[in-house]
Formats: sequence, C-alpha cells, structure tokens
Amino acid sequence: MSFLEIRDLCLDVGGFELSGIGLKAEKGDYLALIGPSGSGKSLILETIIGFYGPEKGRIILEGKDITDLSPDMRHISIVYQDHMLFPHMNVFENIAYALRKKVKDKKQIETEVKQVAEVLGISELLHRKPTTLSGGEKQRAALARGLVARPKLLLLDEPFSALDTRTREKLREMLKKAIADYSTTVLHVTHDFEDVWALANRVVVIRKGEVMQAGDPESVFKRPSPDFVAEFLGTNVLKGKVKVLEGKLAVVEAEGLEIYSADPAEPGEEVTVSIRPEEVILAREIVESSARNILKGKVSGIFKKEHLVVVEVKMGSAEIKAVVTPTSCEMLGLEPGREIYAVFKASNARIIRSTLHR
Repeated sequence: MSFLEIRDLCLDVGGFELSGIGLKAEKGDYLALIGPSGSGKSLILETIIGFYGPEKGRIILEGKDITDLSPDMRHISIVYQDHMLFPHMNVFENIAYALRKKVKDKKQIETEVKQVAEVLGISELLHRKPTTLSGGEKQRAALARGLVARPKLLLLDEPFSALDTRTREKLREMLKKAIADYSTTVLHVTHDFEDVWALANRVVVIRKGEVMQAGDPESVFKRPSPDFVAEFLGTNVLKGKVKVLEGKLAVVEAEGLEIYSADPAEPGEEVTVSIRPEEVILAREIVESSARNILKGKVSGIFKKEHLVVVEVKMGSAEIKAVVTPTSCEMLGLEPGREIYAVFKASNARIIRSTLHR
C-alpha cells in the first residue's frame, strides 16, 4: 500500500465536479499537480486536508482511512499563495501557533521554532510582524509554520506564484533543503513548470476535475498523452498520418510536413506528433547531423520568456516552436521573415495516440 492513496474521489461544489480522482504518493515523494486554471487542483488539496467531504471515494494516509476525520486530526499542513499569517502576531508566534496544540513544553516549542526558522533563513525575523516583511519573507514564515509540526503531508497551493523570479528560485532551494530535513511528503499545486523540474519527482496533470496523466516529470513532458496534455505543456503538436516505415522509423505526413519518428506506428495510422521546443535546434543552413528531421521555414515570431527566447517557425500550414538563448538568437540573426532550418532527432518526435492515459 502506498503512503498516500486517493481512491475514486468524487465531489460536486457549486456545479464543479471532481470525477473519480485517483492519486498515489510514496513516503518522501514530491508530487506536483498541474493543469489549467479552474481544473480542480486546489479543490483536491482542500478535500485531502478535510475542508470538503467527498460524496464518494476514500483518502488513505499511512494505511489509515482519514476520509471522515476533522482537519486537525489528519496531521496535514497546507500553505497558500497569500501565506495567511496572523497580522497581530510576530513571526515566532505565527510559527509556534501550529505547535501549541501538539506540544505544551515552552522550551521545546522555542527549540522547534528556531530550528525551522534557521532552515528557512528567517532566524533574524522572528520578532517582526508580518506587515514589515517582504513577500518572500512572508512565504518562508508560512512554510515554517507548515513544517514545524512535522506533518505527515504538506500541501502547497501555488506558494510562489506572487513572487518575482529571483525570489522563487531562492525559495525553491530553501524548500528543497527543508523538505529533506523534515522528511516530508509534498503535494504542490503550481502553474510554473520550473517548480516541477526543480522540486518534483512525480507530476499529475488535471483537467476539468479529472486526472489526465501521471508519472515522473521527464516521461510526462517528453511523452504527453493525450493531445490536451501536450498542448498544455507547451509542446509542438502536429496531427497527421503514418505514411510509410523506413526501417525502424515511421514517416508521418503531418500538416504538409514529413516527420521521422522513432516511436512504433503502423502505416495508415492517424497520430499526433509531439516535439518539445527545447529539443529543436535552429540553423541558418543545412548542417551534417544525425538528426533525421531538417525542416525549412521562416521565422514568424520571437518572444522573450524569462532568460530564454521562444522562436516560432512557419512551414506552410504548420508552425514549430524552438527555444534558444538570447546569445544564439543574436548569432543566428533571427528576426521575422528570416529563413531558418528547424532540426530535431527522430527520437524526439514523440507519437501520441488518442487513448487517455489513466
């Protein structure tokens, strides 16, 4: 039995439904829940902690059915985007609040609070009121309050979304260390894929109250299924039909392009091809390469995305996105209308079939 098991969870809240949600997590897992806004991710967390009672399904933690327990009996902590610190208490009192029902010894409370404050780098802030803190400092205090009682499960509901990029990166590193120190299992709702890559060993994609795909980040991002998941993850998605097999490679005719894929397929089969933008190399001219896909097009758009540049290349009716560094963008002289080659390996052209992965 897994450390956490969510079995066939169903709930209707104001017309929005969770439909047969099933999740598993082993002890020490860091599980990221991703999906469009309004897909039910936060509702899943609030049902796990006990703010909502499911109409159907069970929540099993460490082999114990906690579905009908009150939130304070579940040994679960939750941290929200807006930190929800008590404004009339200083940081020490806010963190200690989570311990007082569990621990009566004042000396032990002081020791535990100082320990978690040191791990999250807020020891010097313990006397301060929340109104005097920066956004990142407030969130570290909220994380400390969530961890100090050593919960069996820590739920995070977009805790970094209101913070700037530099602060998010710093907090991820601090959180990673704190999670290791406290041996906590985490479910983290996020819209930021950097959270997934930096922190999670498992990822679950949610859409309209249903689990669409689950697995380790690499397999989900590289082999998304179904089409919705690929589109949501920002993957190039091209629909077509397998034209022929050349040895072990499938030649897919997709939106006017011939794409070689190393994935198994049969001639005549209708498929969707997924290519991650970071696996597409751009070149000004044809170069010798082991890559089987060398497609000529014109730059149709250039967009900065944090420290990278997303380049859109138009090829007839199809369009392929690539990700390059600002330096590469400058060296290639990329600008709208520039002819360019998009190069990628057959092993990076993933074939998606229409059946849902459950």
